[in-house]
Amino acid sequence: MNLENFKFYHPLEIRWNDLDPIGHVNNVYYIEYFQIGRGFYMIDSSKKWDWTKNMFVIAHIECDYYKELKLLSKNPRIGLRVSRLGNKSFDFEYVIVSDDKDGIPIVHAKGLSTQVLVDLTLGKSIELPEWLKTDIQTYEIALEK
Repeated sequence: MNLENFKFYHPLEIRWNDLDPIGHVNNVYYIEYFQIGRGFYMIDSSKKWDWTKNMFVIAHIECDYYKELKLLSKNPRIGLRVSRLGNKSFDFEYVIVSDDKDGIPIVHAKGLSTQVLVDLTLGKSIELPEWLKTDIQTYEIALEK
């Protein structure tokens, strides 16, 4: 996973509540950070995206942890990119990073999720609309087309 492939980053606010007794971010909050990132990514990557009309469900999610993230980590942020576009689903790759004292990125966690687009009125999966595929392909710098 090359950090240069991530165009989108969103700052993370580490809350006291996110910490476990050891003093680092508890594993469950990384998935919440993924969710926060997804919301902002969709708005940034597709001006046509409307959360009141468009929705996806998570079919799969995974997270690998590399280095603990702490309350005072410098410049914590989440990077997202779409790494695959399918007919009814697409994949997000995630990276959670902060900076060391010299400004070099520290990778804390990496993740992957598969989203399936759904029609809320029908309650079933639908194909990704062409406008969404086009928007994401235009936005993403490293997506194989």
